[in-house]
Amino acid sequence: MSSLSLAVRDSSTMLRRNLLHARRYPSLTLNLLLTPIMLLLLFVYVFGDVMGSGIGGAGANRSEYIAYVVPGLLLMTIGSTVIGTAVSVSNDMTEGIIARFRTVAIHRGAVLVGHVVGSVLQSIMSVVLVGAVAVAIGFRSTDAGVLEWLAAFGLLVLFAMALTWIAVGMGLISPNAEAASNNAMPMILLPLLSSTFVPVDAMPGWFQPIAEYQPFTPAIETLRGLLLGSEIGHNGWLAVVWCLGLAVLGYFWSTSKFNRDPK
Repeated sequence: MSSLSLAVRDSSTMLRRNLLHARRYPSLTLNLLLTPIMLLLLFVYVFGDVMGSGIGGAGANRSEYIAYVVPGLLLMTIGSTVIGTAVSVSNDMTEGIIARFRTVAIHRGAVLVGHVVGSVLQSIMSVVLVGAVAVAIGFRSTDAGVLEWLAAFGLLVLFAMALTWIAVGMGLISPNAEAASNNAMPMILLPLLSSTFVPVDAMPGWFQPIAEYQPFTPAIETLRGLLLGSEIGHNGWLAVVWCLGLAVLGYFWSTSKFNRDPK
C-alpha cells in the first residue's frame, strides 16, 4: 500500500473517531451554537425595526435587517464551532492519547487531518442549522442563482478550513481545555467588531480600518453580495486572501507544534 493510501486510510480513521466523539458529546457544539442563534433572535426581534430603519431608511422594516444580519451570523457560527476544535485538540494533547498515537504505526499527520475535516463538517452542519432558523424567521435569498449559491458554499467551506487550522494551533499550545477555549475567543469577538450587525461606514472613523480589513468583514460582504446581490467590490479577493493566508499559517503552525518531540 502506498504512503498516500496509508495517509488517507489513517486520516479517515481519525475523522471517524472525531465524529463519534462529537456525536457522543454534543453538548459542547450545542452550547457554542446558542451564541449565534440567540444573537440572531435578539437583533431581529428586539432591535430589528430600529436597525432596519437605520440601514434601509425610514421605510425599512425588520425583514430588511434579517437579510443584512444573517450572512454575518453564518460566519460567526463557524467561528463559534471551531472553538470546540481547539478544546478537543487540547484534550487529546493533555489526556495522553497523542502519546499513545506516537507509538502506533499511523501516518503522523492523520490526527490533525481528522480534526480539521471533522471540524469543517461540523461547521457546515452548524451553518445549515442556523440558516434554517434564519429562513424560519423570514430570511430569503431571491437574487442568488445556482452559481452564487455554489460560490457561497465554497466560501463557507474555505473560511471554515482556515479558522479550523488556526483553532488546531491554539489547541496545541494550550495547557488545558479551559485555556484552549479562552485562546480561541477571538473567533467570536472578531465578528462583533466587523460589519455583522452594522455597516462599517456607520462606525467611528478611527475604527473603520480595523473593522474593514480584519478577516470577517470581507468574507461577510462577499457572502452578502452572493446571496443578496449587493456590491462585492474588493471584498471578494480580500476574503480569499485572508482564508488562504490563515489556512497556510495555521497549517504550518499546527504541524510544527504537533511534530515537535515531547520533552
